[in-house]
Amino acid sequence: MPHVVTKSDLVEVAAKAGNVSKTAAGEAVNAVFDAIVNNVAKGKRVTVVGFGTFLPRKRKARAGRSPLNGKEIRIDAKTIPAFAAGQGFKEAVGKD
Repeated sequence: MPHVVTKSDLVEVAAKAGNVSKTAAGEAVNAVFDAIVNNVAKGKRVTVVGFGTFLPRKRKARAGRSPLNGKEIRIDAKTIPAFAAGQGFKEAVGKD
């Protein structure tokens, strides 16, 4: 079964790396996540050099099918969050 990294795991790593309490590290991790979410929600891109870019992506309205009865339905246009990995991230993952 694959290992899942949780926010608690990230807080623990940040606490050790910064030699700070888990409470302080948790506040820092939450502040970073909140800044990313708030800016993308406002339509802005958030770029972390070497890691990647978080951005809002627009989806056009389209036709779909209801899973309940198979009838065609209209799916409205909407904006969704997206992530594009940076070159450093791609290279780190691509190492074999």
